[in-house]
Amino acid sequence: MSREIVYFHSLSSPWAYLGGPRFHDIVRKHDLKVVLRPTTVLTENGGIPLRTRPSARQEYHELELDRWRKYLDMPLVLRPAHYPANPEFSARMVIAADTLGWDALRLSHALLRALWSEERDILDTETRIDVAVAQDMDGVRLAEMQDTPDIVALWEKSHAEASEAGVFGTPTYVLDGERFWGQDRLEFLDRRLSE
Repeated sequence: MSREIVYFHSLSSPWAYLGGPRFHDIVRKHDLKVVLRPTTVLTENGGIPLRTRPSARQEYHELELDRWRKYLDMPLVLRPAHYPANPEFSARMVIAADTLGWDALRLSHALLRALWSEERDILDTETRIDVAVAQDMDGVRLAEMQDTPDIVALWEKSHAEASEAGVFGTPTYVLDGERFWGQDRLEFLDRRLSE
């Protein structure tokens, strides 16, 4: 039987983007069932949105992004044209895909790649549709679903679950109640799963 992992992530997080391929590898390696919970920075738990941090912290954030993109050999624009981007609309599209049983994890990473590597405006509905279509999904259907009351309610529930789980930043991976915050904790997650 597959083990379950809850994946809290923001659809504007460069760290979720950088961690995506390795997380997908861990999911396959350990045959995990992923419970997707898109969210945003949870200020109620101490999360601090990047653009509200002091300049020294913002500069260090950029330095770390540069280190990680080189280390992982992943394309990433340090100051993408369309960041910060409200993650809600992309998140609701991902939730819609998930409710249909489609590969929402793959769609999520494609949207993050569009923002952080391709400098596309994921706030634009047509862009999100195009990204979904490139993943062999019906982007128009997802765009229509993302604004329905059921999907909006699931987005709100996802945020509430993140708050209750003690999530403050993303990505956060929760396995058997244990939190692993940040793509740089994926090795610890892999080790935990191998125990």
